[in-house]
Amino acid sequence: MNRINQLFAEAGERKLLSLYFCAGCPTLESTGHVIKTLQRRGIDMIEVGIPFSDPLADGPVIQSAGTVALKNGMTLTHLFAQLREIKDEVHIPLVMMGYLNVIMHYGIERFCQSCVESGASGMIIPDLPFQDYLDVVKPVADRYDLRVIMMITPETSEERIRFIDEHTNGFIYMVSSASTTGAQQRFDDAKQQYFRHINSMHLRNPRMIGFGISNRQTLESAQQNAAGAIIGSKFVTLLNETGDADRAMDKLYEALSQ
Repeated sequence: MNRINQLFAEAGERKLLSLYFCAGCPTLESTGHVIKTLQRRGIDMIEVGIPFSDPLADGPVIQSAGTVALKNGMTLTHLFAQLREIKDEVHIPLVMMGYLNVIMHYGIERFCQSCVESGASGMIIPDLPFQDYLDVVKPVADRYDLRVIMMITPETSEERIRFIDEHTNGFIYMVSSASTTGAQQRFDDAKQQYFRHINSMHLRNPRMIGFGISNRQTLESAQQNAAGAIIGSKFVTLLNETGDADRAMDKLYEALSQ
């Protein structure tokens, strides 16, 4: 079974926590250490960010991390080599997160094959048009038993959400707002109403809520309204500040308790 499906199948009522970090930041060779540290510290799933020069959906924190990673010399080829080195030590799902330009330049067939060889279970491509997903990416990903995770936002129509739910597998990435990534102090009434509306749709796929989760209020709100939460900018900030994944996790858990 694909590790993403297995994770949700085995979780039961337990709420999941997934973290994003940008490969190659803070240092070129830190990728493997960060992944193994997050696994050891109880993280359920990791989004491995592929740095890109024009990340449209990302806020300043993740944009900056991508710039650092590119300056450090991170490439997709080097990233897959790093993941292959730790493949036998990693048992939680890894989800590759990157933009279409980089992946198509690498080659979608080659990308999927490299995912399997390096232990990744799926991918998130924020700027992938849904029709291109259906026609081009999904057939190849299915052949390699990889999950292509699609995003929904408060602006996504109910019809579109049901179409995504019908044609994807794994989980749905439920973006908390229509803006770019970045930490928020609280989810307001409009976001809470959005969460409740999606809950009322009784979708087939489990959902993970991301964008803006940085403290106890936002974490608990996400956990109450989905299978779990995804944290990106807050962890990336702490990782850059400390330069060490363990210390960053200490600070993250502290922040999530307040």
